[in-house]
Amino acid sequence: MPTSQKIEGLLFDMGGVVFEIDFERALQTWSNLTRLPIEEIQSRFSMDQAYEKHERGEIKASDYFSHLRHILELEANDSEIAMGWNAIYLEEIAETVNYILAVNNDMPCFAFTNSNPTHQAFWEAAYPRAVESFHKIFVSSDLGLRKPERAAFETISNATGIKLNAMLFFDDTEENVSGARAVGMEAVHVKTHLDVQQALAEIGVL
Repeated sequence: MPTSQKIEGLLFDMGGVVFEIDFERALQTWSNLTRLPIEEIQSRFSMDQAYEKHERGEIKASDYFSHLRHILELEANDSEIAMGWNAIYLEEIAETVNYILAVNNDMPCFAFTNSNPTHQAFWEAAYPRAVESFHKIFVSSDLGLRKPERAAFETISNATGIKLNAMLFFDDTEENVSGARAVGMEAVHVKTHLDVQQALAEIGVL
């Protein structure tokens, strides 16, 4: 990832970059709480307006779970829905966390995740090594802004004091990578931990 701009900070997505996630696991869990077949659950669930509002902190978990209860015809209370909601989390991507730990004394490392309070409480407890590897984690539900919104990246730039064109961003979602590049950031589309390793090697920090 050649660049003429000196990189002064690193910004990492979390789900799909620092730890594995699989939304299919949530749908499979919820399939035990509804009469709908799994194919219908898969068809009805989407990252819709309510999902995005939840990630911006505009609606509470109880409101979002009520929305899920309605569209998926779930016969379940909030705690039961939350169990499925948190079932998406898999293993820490140890190689990537090791890279971050190897460079964070020489290069400030931040995270930016589109998330919500229910998920945040889970991943903070589940992945302590990953969480502690960052100087700061920016969460969409705290910011009131989501990737790939321009204002989200600008807010993080202002908070860290690092100009957008001096920050290297890692994300597994093409839309977020494109959004970062649109505001002048260097960005890497992460498919495996080797993409992170290569990019850090190319800027000379690993």
